[in-house]
Amino acid sequence: MRKSKDYLLLALKGMGMGAADVVPGVSGGTIAFIVGIYEELIDSIKSINLKTIKLFFTLRWVAFFKAINGSFLFSVLAGILISVFSLAKLITWLLETHPILVWSFFFGLVLASTYFVSKQIEIWDWKRWLSFVIGVGTAYYITIATPAQTPDSLLFIFMCGAIAICAMILPGISGSFILLLMGKYEFIMNAVKSLDIVIIIIFAVGAAIGLILFSNVLSYLLKNFHDITISVLSGFMLGSLNKVWPWKETIQTFTDSHGNIKPLIEQNVLPNEYLWQAILLMIMGFLMVYIVEKISGKKEKHE
Repeated sequence: MRKSKDYLLLALKGMGMGAADVVPGVSGGTIAFIVGIYEELIDSIKSINLKTIKLFFTLRWVAFFKAINGSFLFSVLAGILISVFSLAKLITWLLETHPILVWSFFFGLVLASTYFVSKQIEIWDWKRWLSFVIGVGTAYYITIATPAQTPDSLLFIFMCGAIAICAMILPGISGSFILLLMGKYEFIMNAVKSLDIVIIIIFAVGAAIGLILFSNVLSYLLKNFHDITISVLSGFMLGSLNKVWPWKETIQTFTDSHGNIKPLIEQNVLPNEYLWQAILLMIMGFLMVYIVEKISGKKEKHE
């Protein structure tokens, strides 16, 4: 039975997810893994189905709230929203003014989370190693793929919403980065800026359906093929390190909805500045995950 302080802690974990989602290339799913709420989050989203939706529309709201693990979802979602609205400007400013230092910290976070998540697998056989390699290869390919020119049809916008939200709950790859690859990041941002209700609704419906369907698939895989799924997800995080590498050279740019020129295609380069500061921040990111892991482990033993 959770207490008030537990829900406050969940909100703080949600804030961590929200902060990550603001950063293009870092997934809130990675943070959910780091803070130990990933599987409960997937199961809670999965519980939003026809049966529970029927409870909502028949005004049985208390039963609906309990059926979807509402206290958990509300706390995490509140944290995400608080973080997005309060930290978005700060993180965006840090990315623009100190990109190497910010990416260094996230590099340490993702590297540590890959290590600790993979430790959930006690025995590594050829199936688990193969799954891990597939995860690494898939994530790495996504990080180097060239953004495509794609149609503006409502069906494709719907698909973009469904696919981007799936990426958002996968550790390693962010939904905004997937939208860039699908050639629809600027299009969706412009729709939000101009309040294009049709585009926003179609995208949101696609995201909602994609989230519910994909959470069911992930929940099934985690319950029936736990180690294989964890192997793939660990590989996803390791492969995504290519995107989080701090030192980059811009090859191609794009103009966002506010008229700002931002990097579209980047190439990793060898460290050329802020080396010691970057190493220190990588260590800090790694240690943060290590401390969270140790605290979580002690809590589980105590319970």
